Amino acid sequence: MPIVEAKPISRYPWFIRLFFWKQKLTYGRVLDPGLLWGRSPSVFASVALLYGALNRRSSPLSPALRSLVTVRVSQINHCAFCVDINSATLEKRGVAMEKIDALADWRDSPLFAPDERLALEYAEAMTLTEPGVSDELRARVKEHWNDDAIVELTGLVAFQNLSSKFNAALDVPSQGFCKLPAGRSRTADLKGPNS
Repeated sequence: MPIVEAKPISRYPWFIRLFFWKQKLTYGRVLDPGLLWGRSPSVFASVALLYGALNRRSSPLSPALRSLVTVRVSQINHCAFCVDINSATLEKRGVAMEKIDALADWRDSPLFAPDERLALEYAEAMTLTEPGVSDELRARVKEHWNDDAIVELTGLVAFQNLSSKFNAALDVPSQGFCKLPAGRSRTADLKGPNS
């Protein structure tokens, strides 16, 4: 049984129902986390606007790179919902299922480009408390991206930590957006870097 229940949609404020309408257009249904965040309307609106700013077309980071990072952070934080929806978005952004399947073990896979490896390493360092982001890693990030891109990448990782930790704590389940190959379970994708 969930720790927090969603309310009937009619009981949310009108401006939150507008976000739900947009979710229905985009995903075909209202997202379970939205129903939970919606219990605190001003917080939900702020979180939704921040997500929109980080996911905009004019971001200095490519859409596929942004999605790789969000899936990896979601895996580390054991968020079934986030792994599901972000993997589906990653696939829609043209990334092959083989690469998505290899994401939890990206260090051992030849499928990832150098910029993807650097972004994933940075995302893991930010997400894990130990060892954290080292000066050496900061220097490599600075060599690869300009300041605006670094701020966007850092903000994206921080946002995905907020989102995935919120959903994991409230045990928000997958909503079935990403179809896994036969024989795979969603929990197989919820690996940390040292699993």
